[in-house]
Amino acid sequence: MRGPRRWYYGNMKIIAISRDMPDGPEASSAMLRDEAATVWRLQTQGVIRQIWFTTDTHDAVIEMECSDAGEAARALAELPLVAARVIRFDLLPLRAYDGFTRLFAS
Repeated sequence: MRGPRRWYYGNMKIIAISRDMPDGPEASSAMLRDEAATVWRLQTQGVIRQIWFTTDTHDAVIEMECSDAGEAARALAELPLVAARVIRFDLLPLRAYDGFTRLFAS
């Protein structure tokens, strides 16, 4: 076996989890409206695939499809809450599960 097979072609899945900024400003109603509009735009462009909130801390969890983590960070930087330093994001780039390949490789 020559090495792990690349399971994605072009874009990769990235999970982005929002974190409140310590000592960050309070989000205004206008900022939240602009945030929703920007999320909608990124979703219609195919950058954001799904978005949820955690039940305990109300952090945003976003499934993104980007060429790499840098592209994801640039897209998230467009969000008004990120620009205003209300929140930041932790990025978790994902790759396809390859356990079956390891198990059944000859």
